[in-house]
Amino acid sequence: MLNSIAVATTDRFLESESRLLAQSLNLPFIFLHEPIKYISSYDYLLLKAVDSVSIAKTGKGAPKPVCVDFASGAVDHRRRFGGGKGQDIAKAVGLNKRSSLSVLDATAGLGRDAFVLACLGCSVSLCERVGFVRAMLEDGLYRGSFHSEVADIVARMPLLDSDITGLDEDAKFDVVYLDPMYPHTEKSSAAAKKEMAFFRDLVGKDLDADNLLPHAMTLAEYRVVVKRPKGAPCLNDVEPTYQLEGKSGRFDIYVLKSLDLLSA
Repeated sequence: MLNSIAVATTDRFLESESRLLAQSLNLPFIFLHEPIKYISSYDYLLLKAVDSVSIAKTGKGAPKPVCVDFASGAVDHRRRFGGGKGQDIAKAVGLNKRSSLSVLDATAGLGRDAFVLACLGCSVSLCERVGFVRAMLEDGLYRGSFHSEVADIVARMPLLDSDITGLDEDAKFDVVYLDPMYPHTEKSSAAAKKEMAFFRDLVGKDLDADNLLPHAMTLAEYRVVVKRPKGAPCLNDVEPTYQLEGKSGRFDIYVLKSLDLLSA
């Protein structure tokens, strides 16, 4: 269950639009008359501004709000210097075998892994079922579509209307990618990124994560890739075909058919 969260804005010109957003997400709306650090009635605010939709922690000493931005910061740095098809995620989905794969990112979150794959030439369809995260992702994709350096990339990242459970089994993808939320542990969080801390607090663990794997298997043509923290059990206790170990986690790869059979 979500901790207390409301939609908010400081801009009178955005009040009507913000109220509609709150209504669509079934969340309360407040108009901000004071700095966020003085807000005590809600733990978090989904802030609508002219230039972004962001999530912000309230109270004194809270970190800066987080938004989806594909054109700057760590995401942009990874686009330019991330290592291309040598990255573990690229190997996991099979880009070392074939290019231009169609991928379903069924747990898109902030869209960062999807953006990496789109940068490498994949067409990546996104599913995100958590309402406020979806609103942030939609906003980031919209703004990215007007940025000269990333517009072509986000054009390969359509945000689907349904989550994975609502997709027709006839909707096939070369690869289905899953990265379900997993409980935070001290061992894995030396310096947990603030956005992940926000989402762990607000969303918690994906309680039905095990059920995602069977859906993924029906939609994938060649493989299902599951991103897991080190030490986490396999989804649904199903052993993968093989695993790709990274510095902070691993990829479990379930091979359904060889990518070598995919025509170029």
